[in-house]
Amino acid sequence: MNHDTPLSFRRPDGPAEAAPCRVMTTAQLRALGVPAAETAERCRPGGPWQHLLPGVHLLRPGPPTGPDRLRAALLYATRGAWPDPGSGVPAQPTARKPCRPPRCAAMITGLAALALHGFAAVPPLPTLRTIDVLVGRLRRPRSAGWVRIRRTAALPEPVTILGVPVAPVPRAVADAVGRLTDVTAVRRLLTEAVRDGHCEPAALVRELSAARLLDRPPLVGAAEALLAEGRALAEDRLYRMVRVHGLPEPVWNVELRLPGGPALGGADAYWPERAVAVELDACAGRPGEAGAAGERHTRRRELLQRLGVTVVPLSPRALRDAPRQQATVVRTALRAAAVREPAAPVVVLPR
Repeated sequence: MNHDTPLSFRRPDGPAEAAPCRVMTTAQLRALGVPAAETAERCRPGGPWQHLLPGVHLLRPGPPTGPDRLRAALLYATRGAWPDPGSGVPAQPTARKPCRPPRCAAMITGLAALALHGFAAVPPLPTLRTIDVLVGRLRRPRSAGWVRIRRTAALPEPVTILGVPVAPVPRAVADAVGRLTDVTAVRRLLTEAVRDGHCEPAALVRELSAARLLDRPPLVGAAEALLAEGRALAEDRLYRMVRVHGLPEPVWNVELRLPGGPALGGADAYWPERAVAVELDACAGRPGEAGAAGERHTRRRELLQRLGVTVVPLSPRALRDAPRQQATVVRTALRAAAVREPAAPVVVLPR
């Protein structure tokens, strides 16, 4: 056999054609007319192909690239059934017809996913020793070679990056830090996730809590630190929204009280002449507290509204993604307040 001659693939019912991609399974090659014996022959030392993972082959010599490894990991985790519409490669074939897997059968997670999301604190994809693949709990594949299989009862909705299904940032971070013991590395990942706007702190805290990681030594105190960091970022976004979009200057970060009476709660921004308060939505706090915090905030807002104070809740995500629209919401509330009945007297104190 001449290993220097490119291999042509012949389907049982079609003409010979070039290999449609560089990484394929034994079953996919067989469906294209390449018997298993020929695949094994070409994957021998010195041959033009190589084994990457059980049943998965790289159809060229030399080290696999980052995309090669990602494709191989997904093909292995789904037993060759990972769909890749642009490749022209059939999914895991049967004697009758190709069989496509359920949607989101597997996705890249952990450090490899964070590299795809663009995290600076993560080594480049080609240098990672392990690629984590998230699959459903009932799927059969086991970890092999440089692929580590992680199972979950419910797969999250993936993000597609470079044609590859990737776990959303909160889940990818949780899967990554669950394997890390270096406190500095863990903190660096968590900080980058929040400060660079990859995800909201509350979503990250919920994912870490669901994975039961918050009591582990590298993550003790992480929830409070993340929420405080997120709070500071949200306040900065609020300041910029008011100034960039030309809203009247409010008093910042104040406590509202009835004259001689109890506290009514705080406001992140307050316009006393219009009795309009902006409140950053902080209901998503520490796991297990969101429900109680939400009830307290609802009761407080209802009390303020009965006193004639308009409360405008703004979420950190909305301030990040749509500051112009949030400025319009606040401006509308200020205009409406100018023509309504005067509010009850409220004492404004620094918080």
